[in-house]
Parts: sequence; C-alpha cells; structure tokens
Amino acid sequence: MNRLPDITHNRRLDELADLDIGDRVFNAELSRHSSWQIGGPADLLVEPLTPRQVATVVKYARQHELPLVVIGQGTNLLFADEGLRGIVLKIGNNMADLQIDGRRLIAGAGVWTPWLARQAMRAGLAGLEHAIGIPGTLGGLVVMNGGSHRKGIGDNVLRVTVVDRDGNLVNMDRDACGFGYRKSALQGTGTIVVEVELECSSGDSKAIRNEMVTDLRERRHKFPRKMPNCGSVFLSTSEMHATVGPPGKIIEEAGLKGSRIGRAEVSTQHANFIINRGGATARDVLSLISHVRNEVRQKIDFDLKCEVRYVDPVGRILPADQA
Repeated sequence: MNRLPDITHNRRLDELADLDIGDRVFNAELSRHSSWQIGGPADLLVEPLTPRQVATVVKYARQHELPLVVIGQGTNLLFADEGLRGIVLKIGNNMADLQIDGRRLIAGAGVWTPWLARQAMRAGLAGLEHAIGIPGTLGGLVVMNGGSHRKGIGDNVLRVTVVDRDGNLVNMDRDACGFGYRKSALQGTGTIVVEVELECSSGDSKAIRNEMVTDLRERRHKFPRKMPNCGSVFLSTSEMHATVGPPGKIIEEAGLKGSRIGRAEVSTQHANFIINRGGATARDVLSLISHVRNEVRQKIDFDLKCEVRYVDPVGRILPADQA
C-alpha cells in the first residue's frame, strides 16, 4: 500500500469521520484497547453500531487506500509502540446484541465470549461451556474456531454474516466457513464477522454451571490473571504435543520461567504467558519472544511459532515470531 501524503491522509480520515460510522476517536491510545496494555496511538478508532456502518468503513478505506485494522477486545494482539497510521475498526460493545430463540442464539460479533456462555447456561443450553474462560469477542473466536478442551465454536455455528473486503454484506453457512482445528476459511481473507447464529443442545442449567465453575477454577490456578497479558503466546498443535509437548512445558524445561527483557516477563505461573509488569513496550515483548524461541531452538531443535499477532505501524498483521 502506498503511503499517502500527510495532508491527504488526514483529510480523508476527517471525511470518513463525518460519515455515519458510529463512535469515533482521533489519536486513540491503543494500549487502552489491548489486554497487554501496550501500543501507541491510532490516527482514528471507529466503533460501529451496525453491520452497515462496518461496511461503510471498509468501503471507504479500500477506496482511499487507507490502512485498516479490525480488532475485538485486543486479547491476542500486540500493537506497535509507534501506534498505527490508519484506522482501527473495533467490533466491541456497540455490536453485542443477543437474541435467544429456543436452542438458537443470534449474537453480534462484539459479544464478550464468557458472557455469551453464561447466557446460554441460564437458558438451559449446552455446548458453549468450553468457552467460559476464553477472553475475547465472538467474532474473533469464530474466525480462529477458538475454544478449549479440544472443542471449537464452529461446532455450534449455523451461519455467520460477514463484511467482505470490498464492503459487501454476505451470509455464509457452516460449510462455507470451513472450520478445522483452530482455523477457518475466514482467516486471511479480509472478511469481518459482524453477526453469528449458533445452535446449542438442551441441557440442565445447574450441570452446565458446575462444569463452567470447574473450568474457571482450574484456570485461576493455572494461568496468570492479575498482570496484563494476551493469553497463550506460542501456538500449540496436536502434532507438537505428540512430539515435544505443549509450549508451556517446553519453555519451562528450558529454564525460561521468570525471564525478563525490560518490563516483559515469562510468567512464573505458566510459561506460555508473557506478562506486562508495568510499562512494558512492544519491543520488550518481541525481544523476549525472540529470546525464548532461540533458547528452545538451541536446546531441543524445535521452532516455536506464535499464536499472538503483531500489528505494525502501517497496519500489517503478522505472527509475532515474524515481526
């Protein structure tokens, strides 16, 4: 993408902000929109209220060649210290409507996943228990077919509504989404999930709640909760488990728990988490990721890949190990 002259760039952002696009903030600090609490300012942050407003932003950004980054709650993103010279489109609380009709749920993509799981439980609907402890919004969860205990949200998806890269609203059924383990056909296409229809099975609310409580209790003991973090940093696959083990175990056995660079630290509670001890920069985190990967490679000749994504100053999103 060609870099626009600053005057033209700023004028086009002003023109976009004058359209019907929802809430907007200029020079928005991305650290406030990241679970790591890291990141510089974005030229313009937009929080739409409707799918049509999402489509308007996408069409405008594409027409005028403006960098556009789509986020939920920023739970798996590391924003650059320099921020972003472009637009951040946040699908969050403004698009978090939920309707329950029998065993079906129709939810905005900005719904907070643990809240959605609780609403299903209260309605006596089973199938979303595995999502109770997963931070983030439903749209992002669907794109990566996220879940836990080897389950994925795609098992419950009937239909998704997306805005494609040209700004068109498109409905896709489950088959078209191409769900696989921690992946979907939506990844890398530039499409934005704006609404999801799910189907659950009937269940007993008390039994569902007990399962959720057990899951959350295990997470409290296992994962760091009090310090800012993005969840699992390094990718875990079934093939990896069968050969060298899960990332946390590998990193711990390499003696890297508690390792620090700047204000970023490998958690002493779970080695696949990197925490911000206060004032950590993206450079600190990237350097620590590189250090962990190098140490593991030297000790067991295995190349760790990152689950977390880095957003660079011109809006490119890539695995943090490639930053």
